[in-house]
Amino acid sequence: MHPTRIVIALAAVLAASAVAQERVAAPIFKLEEVMIPVRDGVHLQTVILTPTNQSGPLPILFRRTPYGVPSKAPTEMPSSMKELAQDGYIFVFQNLRGRFKSEGVFNLTSQVDLQDPKATNETTDAYDSIDWLLKNVPNNNGKVGMYGVSYDGLTTALTLLRPHPALKAISEQASPVDQWMNDDDHRYGALRESYDFEYAVLEQSDKNKNTHFEFETYDTYQWYLDLGPLSNINAKYLHGAIPYWNLTIEHPDYDDFWKKEAWVRQLHASTVPNLNVAGFWDQEDPWGPWQIFRHAAEHDPDHTNFMVAGPWYHGQWQTPKADSIGLVPFGGHETSREFRENLEAPFFRYYLHGKGEKPAWQATTFQSGSNTWHSYAVWPPRESSLTNLYLHEDGTLSFDAPSAAKEKAAYRQYVSDPANPVPYRTRPISPTYPAGDWRTWEVADQRFVDHRPDVLTFVTAPLDHDITVTGQLAARLFASTSGTDSDFVVKLIDVFPENSQKNAWDPESGPNPGAYAQSLNGYELPIAMEVRRGRYLASFEHPAPLSANKPAEWDIPLRDHDHVFLKGHRIMVQIQSTWFPVIDRNPQKFVPSIYKATASDYVPATQRVYCSPTMPSHIELPITK
Repeated sequence: MHPTRIVIALAAVLAASAVAQERVAAPIFKLEEVMIPVRDGVHLQTVILTPTNQSGPLPILFRRTPYGVPSKAPTEMPSSMKELAQDGYIFVFQNLRGRFKSEGVFNLTSQVDLQDPKATNETTDAYDSIDWLLKNVPNNNGKVGMYGVSYDGLTTALTLLRPHPALKAISEQASPVDQWMNDDDHRYGALRESYDFEYAVLEQSDKNKNTHFEFETYDTYQWYLDLGPLSNINAKYLHGAIPYWNLTIEHPDYDDFWKKEAWVRQLHASTVPNLNVAGFWDQEDPWGPWQIFRHAAEHDPDHTNFMVAGPWYHGQWQTPKADSIGLVPFGGHETSREFRENLEAPFFRYYLHGKGEKPAWQATTFQSGSNTWHSYAVWPPRESSLTNLYLHEDGTLSFDAPSAAKEKAAYRQYVSDPANPVPYRTRPISPTYPAGDWRTWEVADQRFVDHRPDVLTFVTAPLDHDITVTGQLAARLFASTSGTDSDFVVKLIDVFPENSQKNAWDPESGPNPGAYAQSLNGYELPIAMEVRRGRYLASFEHPAPLSANKPAEWDIPLRDHDHVFLKGHRIMVQIQSTWFPVIDRNPQKFVPSIYKATASDYVPATQRVYCSPTMPSHIELPITK
């Protein structure tokens, strides 16, 4: 070919390539930013993404967030939206009042007063915004759906209290419901110190951004330990500038403030078709979706209340694949993609597009251990039967109750020292934000603490058959303390055999005896973990001291799970009294408010766990045959 022609031809190819790249990089949505007025005159910053290829009326999918809205139209479809977008939606994102450009005050609370016609809250803001969108967004089909994870899940779920008539389907995902009882901020009144403090700073330091607290020490375990009593957070750092942290400190017990915050107490029916979504290893909000599911089930004549749960950390079901969590593989399943393709997208397709079929099940889970999807007509399944797994004084676990011959001295004990608390994950413990390694701490190998003298370990012999637990788990401890207040933490653990090659799976090539197997040899995988605080054993509203050295019964719920302990594995239980700094230190001496405790109030205590016929500490397992 003539050189001139080669140059011309090459130029033509490059030009065509440039055009193609421009086409690839072209926005796939048209972006419009508006300020939507709500009933008290406040205007909320809202971004509307309309598909550039829209050819007819489409439903609206609406998300309300405190974290910021898109500033430009995407040129590639985010993995979390891909399956939904294939059906066609107008996507709308809105900043909550008081966040970024939205007017008003962001309170970081979910109190909803439906009796006051002048009150504004996330329920009324959603109602008013939906009404505006229907009237002002061109070419919508009159149907609206909402979905979101975490705080976006909360704003979605709050619409259940007073839904707009055009709201035809929602999917609340990892929504909190009662911040004193469980989820983000507390566990039955025990403060989630590091999370509550760092998140309050994140969201209330500056309305125009998400702020990370600047720690002087990378290992936050050491920082919180050096901090001393909780009162030093305001005295040394915040100086009263973070309203939500102030409210936490002012309301240590389950008083009217927290009961109003617990919006789920007002929910007693399925008011909108709802796909609840929960992660079995959700390190932030594992409890709320199950509570919404149960409250909506109180009156659900049309069967519009559904539950989905999987082996996920917080929001992992919106990541591209979710084929593992930490070092633990899911047998080749891309669980997040499967969830979106087979559950989330069909749910909205049915209710917003009128296509496909209504779900025929009440609950669908990805069962860990077996690494298989299961659908259940009811939850918990009727074939699950509560069976007691007993703790014995020799450190064993078995389904046999303690023998009367061992009545004397049938306990194990340890000394709990607040000056040397058990870390909740391996040190150094990075800040909750923005490192991201916080996400998978609930699946961390628990061998990092099982040698400590202040952690009791109980374990079964290797299992001679699979044991499937499906439903609600709980621990029933008989325990005492030499102090007058105390915490007990219970961990239910799946112990992998030393040769775990048969359990390994390489996402690229299938079964693999390599890195996965080596990592999982003897791995102690937590299945359920929870804490109870002694001062609230008798009443959540009115704390009371424990009687020193007097055994008491501790009811410790371990939430809903679906897991198979495989043949050859062992079941383990660990018990401890500190879990720091995810849970604040109990002084172990009763004081009116732990948030006002002084350094001298923190004292060591001897903890006893009883294993006798009259005080048979045990785990309740919903075993399915």
